Amino acid sequence: MTATRQVVRVAATAALICVILIAAEATNYDGYKLYRFSAPWTKQQHNLLAQMALKEDAYELVAPNRFVVNPAYLEEFHEALKQHDLSYQLVDADVGKTIRENFEKNHAMQKLFTYKGETRLGTHQYYSHEVINAYLESLAKAYPKRVFVRKVGISFEGRDLKALIITNGDGRNDKNVILVDGGFHAREWISPAAAIYAIEQLVENFEENKDLLEDFDWIVLPVVNADGYEYTQTSAENRMWRKTRKPLFHNGGICYGTDPNRNFDFHWMEGGASSDPCSNTFAGPKPFSEPEAMVVRDLIHSYKEKGQMYLTLHSYGSLILYPWGWSSDLPDTWPDLHEVADAGAEAIKAATGTSYTIGSSTNVLYVAAGASDDYAFNAGFPISFTMELPAGGSNGFDPPVESIDSTVKETWVGIRAMALKVIEKYPLV
Repeated sequence: MTATRQVVRVAATAALICVILIAAEATNYDGYKLYRFSAPWTKQQHNLLAQMALKEDAYELVAPNRFVVNPAYLEEFHEALKQHDLSYQLVDADVGKTIRENFEKNHAMQKLFTYKGETRLGTHQYYSHEVINAYLESLAKAYPKRVFVRKVGISFEGRDLKALIITNGDGRNDKNVILVDGGFHAREWISPAAAIYAIEQLVENFEENKDLLEDFDWIVLPVVNADGYEYTQTSAENRMWRKTRKPLFHNGGICYGTDPNRNFDFHWMEGGASSDPCSNTFAGPKPFSEPEAMVVRDLIHSYKEKGQMYLTLHSYGSLILYPWGWSSDLPDTWPDLHEVADAGAEAIKAATGTSYTIGSSTNVLYVAAGASDDYAFNAGFPISFTMELPAGGSNGFDPPVESIDSTVKETWVGIRAMALKVIEKYPLV
């Protein structure tokens, strides 16, 4: 083969790979429609929705009662609902358009307000992972006796994953621990925002919250899935990306990412997890294949002896979920879990009127085996929750910048109430 033909062949191969990559990355929601279903449902209706959720090219379950529907499947969709007498309501006629509008609002705010190392971040925009890391460093510099930055790992694409250790500065190292993380799923921007606001309350509003730090230290990792989070901020077309960003060859093409919240080695690749690398719920080629999941695993094991609550912030649904996610069975200590969750839900209801549903993950939402909350609970944290924040925007995952402030403040009310109940139930010994 001549050198020219080799060059042409290489170029053709590169072009083919490029096409495959583009196909794998396509996330355009133009014309997609969001529907809300009226509950309660019969068992037959519930089974229909569960089966539809498995058809990811046509339907995307974004909450227990909400589907985003590919316009190519609208006729099939309406016919199925009609046959099963399932009532529904159109919430958004063009999800892609709304996503773009909210994305551009945040992009404009990021251009308007540049973070220059001051300690306090506002609630007027969603911040990049780089800015969030800089904020953590600035807090440690401003409060060197109470706040410490810990580099806990590196993402697949090489981003530093940093957690903040928050204390009251008394120098004791015998305290119990509350471990909080956010940003497991890339598109859930409100999750890191809520984690950042919690940090602000514990650090910069210390006098109001010092009761939370007397016998407890807090460890907060604001963004678990840094690569995916950054990818969602590159363009509106990528805004709804959910997984990590590690590529995997599959059926002659490339699929990107793993659902990090299916990647934990506790009932891995069971219900609610997919073995298809292109699926949104792909559990990975093996447990802890993702460095991001490994980071959370290591934090859990580092603090399991003193850890009394693990809280992972997600979006959306206004839910406080406890184990198990792999089974509809309840752990023996479910009354303790329910009691703490109820404290958070009641506090939020009293403060803002928002109603949170509480219960086990499988019974309230859906089966999700291989998740971090189950793993932490099994490792020894007596209280372990997934907190699904309220919906926002057109499809629930994209709260506009105008709603950040009210959402994160409401979330903190619940976090604080749950923490107080944990402090009461699990005193330092």
